[in-house]
Amino acid sequence: MALTLAEAAKLSNDELLAGVVETIIKDSPVLQRLPFIEIVGNGLTYNREATAPSAAFFDVGDTWTESTPTFTQLTVALKIVGGDADVDNFQQATRSNVQDVETAVVMLKAKAVRQLWEQTFVTGDATANPKSFDGLDKLCDAGQTLSMGVNGGSLTLDKLDELVDAVKGGKPELLLMSRRSRRILNKLARTSGSLLETERDEFGTMLTFYDGIPSEPV
Repeated sequence: MALTLAEAAKLSNDELLAGVVETIIKDSPVLQRLPFIEIVGNGLTYNREATAPSAAFFDVGDTWTESTPTFTQLTVALKIVGGDADVDNFQQATRSNVQDVETAVVMLKAKAVRQLWEQTFVTGDATANPKSFDGLDKLCDAGQTLSMGVNGGSLTLDKLDELVDAVKGGKPELLLMSRRSRRILNKLARTSGSLLETERDEFGTMLTFYDGIPSEPV
């Protein structure tokens, strides 16, 4: 029995899906660093620290007082992000002499998916759009953010150092910023008489480091 169209489509879709995922990850500094896990079910339940335990000094024979942390249990529902991009078979067969039409359309759709996901990762609001998810702006509690003033302010190296120090438990793994902010950071570094460190990642992209932390624009 010959290979059926349905079975052949599985092979094609697997290859296409792999190419789309690779393109999205290659162009996204956030997705390159976030760990991903497979979930079977409707969502993910996790515990977030609410209050930390305390410690004290004691004399010999003192009665030790118990102090344990408390946690807040949160559940995040799984969301779907994607897009449909159809290419007519006739166009694919007759208009691909210079560039593969299907590849071009799918890659541009992958770019749109990446841009939407990155924007939602920062500014997402599931209350305003229940189909999306909450971004960092909503997930960060008080004390985890740093204000530049009521009307904003100019970036300084001192303020950037303060932001880095606001991350507890070690340095942040990434400084994510706009291209404008990265230009300002480069200018501040040059003005101070130093240059930011640079290095290529596994995708061949040139990375810029501030205080050993990769700083990338979106």
